[in-house]
Amino acid sequence: MAETRPQMAEGAPRQPGELRLLAGDANPELARKIGEALKEPVSAMRITRFADGEYDVKIGESVRGADVFLVQPTCQPVSENLIQLFIILDALRRASAGRVTAVIPYYGYARKEKKTQARDPISAKLMADIITLAGANRVIALDLHADAIQGFFDIPVDHLTAEKLIVDYIKKLRLPNAVIVSPDIGGAKRVGDVARLLDLPIAFAYKRRPKDDVVSEQRVVGEVEGMDAVIVDDLISTGGTLVGVSQALRAEGATSVRVLATHGVLAGDAVEKLVNSHLEEIVITDSIPLPPDKQHPKIKVLSVAPLLAEAIRRVHEDRSVSELFK
Repeated sequence: MAETRPQMAEGAPRQPGELRLLAGDANPELARKIGEALKEPVSAMRITRFADGEYDVKIGESVRGADVFLVQPTCQPVSENLIQLFIILDALRRASAGRVTAVIPYYGYARKEKKTQARDPISAKLMADIITLAGANRVIALDLHADAIQGFFDIPVDHLTAEKLIVDYIKKLRLPNAVIVSPDIGGAKRVGDVARLLDLPIAFAYKRRPKDDVVSEQRVVGEVEGMDAVIVDDLISTGGTLVGVSQALRAEGATSVRVLATHGVLAGDAVEKLVNSHLEEIVITDSIPLPPDKQHPKIKVLSVAPLLAEAIRRVHEDRSVSELFK
């Protein structure tokens, strides 16, 4: 006889299954910290490769009817971590998990969220479609590169922000005369929110090309002379823009310059460029793991594990996630 689940009364709240926490290979240390905050172990799962490099996944225990949260940022190597995410989601769906939430602390391909010229892909939308198709019922994301990406999913998305972590860190610095700086006009809202919570002034950097055949230069709008400049951004990729902005801020008379960003992508020689620049310190979170060869005394890492753990707890208990930010 086929197995049947008990019917819930119409309008009754969903009865959550047992919470299960799983993790792919992208950031197991972050998953472990989330598990410690939740007082839940990371469930056993074996990820192996066939001889030709294809992934195989074996979930080590039953997840039937469980409320599963899979931690897998799609950071470097982006495509491999995405494939792992898709395959694990498919395995969970086929294992009859009650609900599967993809916890994606860093969402790769987010910088292609719109067409900027003819025949461009919209990669962020494509990834959202595949994540849903693979078996995710819900997504928890952190500081997406563009807010519009939430709308690319046809499933619920809880969009978290590390804003409070950043604000608390700046408060602890006790800078005598701080100004919050956006490295580009696109970051105006993010910087405005942080500055409002700290009751501090803001400034903006922008690229200016004096002539068609002259390389663009960074310029600053706003008062920074004699002030401690704090650049706030969502991610640090190659570091080139931040090096230019730090030079421009120093040229305008800033007494110190530091940067705080949620995601430390740190591609290529970014670390070398940043630590040899005018920046006093580079502060990132552990949404992306920082490998030993990129660690440096100038680079400080804040943990988003408590924030993600509380969001997971609230989703599991069908409580408001937005209350976290009030």
